[in-house]
Amino acid sequence: MAKKVYLVGGARPNFMKIAPIYKSLKKNSSFFKTKIVHTGQHYDYEMSEIFFKDLGLPKPHIYLNAGSGLHGHQTAKIISSFEKVCLKERPDLVIVVGDVNSTLAVSIVTSKMMIPLAHVEAGLRSFDRSMPEEINRIVTDSLSDFLFTTCKDADKNLRNEGVSRKKIYFVGNVMIDTLKQFLRKSSKSKILNTLNLKKRNYALVTLHRPSNVDQKESFERILLALKTISSDIPVIFPVHPRSRKKIKALGLQKLIDESDIRLIKPVGYLDFLNLMKNSKLVLTDSGGMQEETTVLGIPCITLRFNTERPITVTKGTSTLVGNNTKKIVTAVKAVFNGKYKKGSIPELWDGRASSRIINVLKKK
Repeated sequence: MAKKVYLVGGARPNFMKIAPIYKSLKKNSSFFKTKIVHTGQHYDYEMSEIFFKDLGLPKPHIYLNAGSGLHGHQTAKIISSFEKVCLKERPDLVIVVGDVNSTLAVSIVTSKMMIPLAHVEAGLRSFDRSMPEEINRIVTDSLSDFLFTTCKDADKNLRNEGVSRKKIYFVGNVMIDTLKQFLRKSSKSKILNTLNLKKRNYALVTLHRPSNVDQKESFERILLALKTISSDIPVIFPVHPRSRKKIKALGLQKLIDESDIRLIKPVGYLDFLNLMKNSKLVLTDSGGMQEETTVLGIPCITLRFNTERPITVTKGTSTLVGNNTKKIVTAVKAVFNGKYKKGSIPELWDGRASSRIINVLKKK
């Protein structure tokens, strides 16, 4: 009899990780009966629905409608809603991805209800507990029955925390499964024409982390760096709703001249992938983009002081600069001068991670 599997996501990065897993589960329908659960953590069109369309995913089978709010309120709402779903349908296995509040909330429910839990992207650590995501990772991993890792560093982190080797499976990176699957299709995007951009002649920026956008001083330092950079190259900034609100609330509009830093609405996955792969460089505080730029060979200036993905720094194309104006500008100038590291693709980032995950689950 096929196992009832719930695949849960709530924020935009989750959907890119869910897509290849869902497709692999569907290919093995004699083993698994799969439903997608959308917690509603990201609920507007640009941040959610358009990604389902671009990634070829069906509409979520279950929608929890959590919405935004303070961490405690949002997490509690997901816990309450998902618990009711599990009491009614009792899945045989729940799969969570990444490190958002949805991941944490669902892991708590499955643990209390004794439902087996698989965590995809387990073992990543920034060793900075001021990051909400770090708490989400640690708790989720401690409650999971299957820990699917993207790199050997993650395996080591889990073993150092006392996790049994029997629970840990090094399978590679599902984000890269999606990247490789849609790379060619993204070339059909008209986003460069729409924005009047030339290949390798613009910088792409994303920002959303509280440490960068919640405090005026931090955000201001980054924007000052972007203004300096924009005198040499166009700067394209798809603005996360959180960041757009903060620009206004912190009174930073005066630092943004539309002719220098081009603010655009968030775009779909295919448009964004096209923007990323054709950029001269990327400046970001995203974890997933550190991985994607590493595979694409695009220089990545990471606007963070630490990362849970150190392999993108040691082997990839990422360089940590924090939010220091001078360090950001210096790193960008290194790219312009051809002195930026080339990087290499980490082990098993080959587009087949989801297949490895399913092969493990079929044997259990």
